[in-house]
Amino acid sequence: MPHVYMLLCSDATLYVGSTRDLARRLAQHQAGEGAAYTRRRRPVELFWSSECARVEEAFAWEKRLQGWSHAKRVAFAEGGVDAVRGWSARHRRTSGD
Repeated sequence: MPHVYMLLCSDATLYVGSTRDLARRLAQHQAGEGAAYTRRRRPVELFWSSECARVEEAFAWEKRLQGWSHAKRVAFAEGGVDAVRGWSARHRRTSGD
């Protein structure tokens, strides 16, 4: 089944990806055979993942999450969609933009 996932890298950053085989992809990242980003930031650990019905859905979530800040990704991983609902508007109001 397709998955979208976040990895916690050794430098405390979050890497977002999608795959058809989560276990295989995690092993690739750990072995330095994954993305160049994670290769330089090993070891990595699975921070969050979600199974999707279709590959296209996993890829769409990957692209969506990649556009989010670190804080928003963490909030989403810990609390789901409800935790980030209105996130952008709230941050615009508090930042003075």
